[in-house]
Amino acid sequence: MKNIVILISGRGSNMQAIVDAQIAGANICAVIANRSDAAGLAWAAERGIATAVLDHKHYAGREDFDAALISLIDGYTPDLIVLAGFMRILTAEFVDRYAGRLLNIHPSLLPAYTGLHTHERALADGVKITGCTVHFVTAELDHGPIIVQAALAVLDDDTVASLSARMLEQEHLIYPQAVRWFVEDRLTLVNGRVHIDCPAAAAVLIAPAVL
Repeated sequence: MKNIVILISGRGSNMQAIVDAQIAGANICAVIANRSDAAGLAWAAERGIATAVLDHKHYAGREDFDAALISLIDGYTPDLIVLAGFMRILTAEFVDRYAGRLLNIHPSLLPAYTGLHTHERALADGVKITGCTVHFVTAELDHGPIIVQAALAVLDDDTVASLSARMLEQEHLIYPQAVRWFVEDRLTLVNGRVHIDCPAAAAVLIAPAVL
């Protein structure tokens, strides 16, 4: 059994997808938010998951907040920390502490469109295919070894809202899958690249959402 702590800032739809996946061997031991009004807290509490709030506005700076967050997280003895819409840039000290056991999902096919406003930028550039990426977190924002990606065709009439909605459907498929692989000890990091011990991995990497 692996203990998993999930960090959110809002409704935590990816958190919900991971919990609903009921991954064998995964113990979702806590959901932590940096906002007291994060809707995902109530959702998790209703399902018997421990919740906590650590408001970043109560700390003098990023380093102080991250130190307090580390102390809170470590109280749950986690094997894995999952960022699920956690809208904070983490310090190098935080990332280094959880190296190899800190996951994030980003709504683009990394390394393309790092940072914010990914859908707006993709539509403005007229790309035909975009997607989402689950990766191990490193100190460099939206970088780190890629675990799995899902590709998504951009439709002629897509808006930011429509593209975002269809992207979330793919995120909700690949994030639980990445967590499942971690829990099953199928992920290996070699020279900055992720190797997946799973015969069906290729079928997930080439997502059916392309067409």
